Amino acid sequence: MHVLRRTTVATTVMLAAISLGACASSGSASDPAKDKAPIDQANWPAEVPTSGLVKGLELPLESYLPSYADQVAVDTALRTLQTRCMSEYGLTVDLPRPGANPPPHSNAVSIERRYGLSDRAQAQKYGYGLPKELTRSLESVEEGLSGIEVEVLTGRKKPEFAPPKGAKASDGHFGGVPEPARAEHNGKRLHEGGCDGWSKRRLKVNEEDAGFVSGLASTSLSESRPLKPVEKALKSWSTCMRGKGRKVADPYRAMEQGYADGDGTTKNAIELALDDIDCKEQTRLIEVWFKEESAVQKRLIEENKDQLAAIKKRTGEVLAAAKTVK
Repeated sequence: MHVLRRTTVATTVMLAAISLGACASSGSASDPAKDKAPIDQANWPAEVPTSGLVKGLELPLESYLPSYADQVAVDTALRTLQTRCMSEYGLTVDLPRPGANPPPHSNAVSIERRYGLSDRAQAQKYGYGLPKELTRSLESVEEGLSGIEVEVLTGRKKPEFAPPKGAKASDGHFGGVPEPARAEHNGKRLHEGGCDGWSKRRLKVNEEDAGFVSGLASTSLSESRPLKPVEKALKSWSTCMRGKGRKVADPYRAMEQGYADGDGTTKNAIELALDDIDCKEQTRLIEVWFKEESAVQKRLIEENKDQLAAIKKRTGEVLAAAKTVK
């Protein structure tokens, strides 16, 4: 299998965070008053992009991943079960409502930024960054909960979010290896994996399914990158950028540069982002790459058709089970 060359830290972290945000079922404690308000779906990501250079594009493997709306339905059921489970330990928590803080993309494929930036209107406002309302889904699941609430919910102790004394936040401290939770609380033994694990077992959620599909999607991106049509389009894009005074080999390097001096929304980042997208449009880079990756994905689907069919069946069963939770 080919591997994407010189993958940037900025791109890798961004895509990983988006993937996690799209699937999160709970989060820090929320405002009970807001919990009663209707969910505003205005910022929910469309299943298929409605603007930009990826408008109307959907990769074949996306049909094996739940839409954001379906994920919200499952997460809502999980939240109900988790809250009910926590109450059995004498804990009353208001976990954020699924759908209230949507991620920027409908699923882990993240096609809107799969080949770098694709929406000129958004880039004109935010450069390589994202609107604030689309970054709340990346906030920590446990930061707003007490230590015992985290233990009962997750089956492990609350991680230390602040860097240890003398360390810098930029050193990449994430709290170390999580420690197991206490065995019981209020005389009741904790569930394996906490109430979160218990709720997922109730719905028969198989977390390996999404991981398998996402793994195939990662393979297709890696394998399509060195294909001749993509290489040719990338070289044309790089030449176009050079004509604008930009020395950058591919869109991932451009994204890395966009984040180099801040959060990706600086004046310089916005100017770079617009050049980036204009050159993509001029060279048809996204169109070419999407076509080549789609072909790779179709082959991977054929090679893994039995497992993917089983995943689609289980996904449907989980959604059906979620809809019975009241």
